[in-house]
Amino acid sequence: MATPSDVTTPSTPSAPSAPSAPSAVTTDPPGTPEPADAGLPRIVPRRHPGRWVAAAAALLVLAMVLNSVVRNDAFQWAVVGGYFTTGAVLDGLLLTLWLTAAVMALGFLLGTLLAVLRLSANPVLRTLSWGFVWIFRSTPLLVQLLFWFNIGALYPTLGLGIPFGPEFVTVKTVNLFGPTLTAVVGLTLHESAYAAEVVRGGILSVDAGQTEAAQALGLSRRRTLRRIVIPQAMRSIVPTAGNMLIGTLKGTSIVSVLAVHDLLYSVQLVYNQTYQVIPLLMVATLWYIAVTTVLGVGQFYVERHYARGSSRALPPTPLRRLRLRLAAVRAHLTAATAADARPATGGDQ
Repeated sequence: MATPSDVTTPSTPSAPSAPSAPSAVTTDPPGTPEPADAGLPRIVPRRHPGRWVAAAAALLVLAMVLNSVVRNDAFQWAVVGGYFTTGAVLDGLLLTLWLTAAVMALGFLLGTLLAVLRLSANPVLRTLSWGFVWIFRSTPLLVQLLFWFNIGALYPTLGLGIPFGPEFVTVKTVNLFGPTLTAVVGLTLHESAYAAEVVRGGILSVDAGQTEAAQALGLSRRRTLRRIVIPQAMRSIVPTAGNMLIGTLKGTSIVSVLAVHDLLYSVQLVYNQTYQVIPLLMVATLWYIAVTTVLGVGQFYVERHYARGSSRALPPTPLRRLRLRLAAVRAHLTAATAADARPATGGDQ
């Protein structure tokens, strides 16, 4: 007798599975992950028609101005080209450059000393430094130059000897203060008053914690100022000092009232003989523009040098910016050319 466990139940044949529906045709191979921005709306850059209109209007005005200058016969460009590199003009240019360099070097040397005295704990030195800056910033530069030019009327002789005692060496002021030395002295004292405030502002811009950390390390006040404070203060000093340098270069033209043969005075001597005022003034103007452009480029690289450590990367140079723009334009043109050359897909096969 067969037990229930011995009875085998016939297995029911399973129904054949229905064929699966064909899946959608995809262009990506299996296993390719979906892009992160799938399903997101396409970002379209915002149009700025007002900017393009303003740029076009500005370029139109610039073209009109340049056309009026280049095609205006009153400028006498042939005369400008003839006098641009003459000996008298170049001699005046060299004197202007020498005067600018001497005044800036001496002015910032004296100005740095005045700035340190202004920050001193000695009330006498601090007051005297403030008084110097106050006097020379309160009087016009032309008045100062004329005063120094006529210093012989107040002090006919200058001597060296014991204070309030006998003098060992004396010299006539008229023989000592010529036009060039008067210009150097007047411009230097004037610039030093402004340089003192520039240097003082740069020193005060450095965080006080830097000085406290240097004192905790046992550094002297002089070494702290020279090795820690001044290098960091240069980031604030250099831009203003660059503007002062360019201003001094142009400001040296005022010494022409003292008959100093700078660039402007040399040009004036020429047009007083030829009566060609406009072209000779254009010669001086073009030289001033050329020199200030060179100084501006130098200022950029000096600022870039002292910007190290203040940011993760130094600002790119103008040549580097031009290369990046050209590379971007080249990549855009390459992508556009590749898109045009790509064959069209789709349609009936």
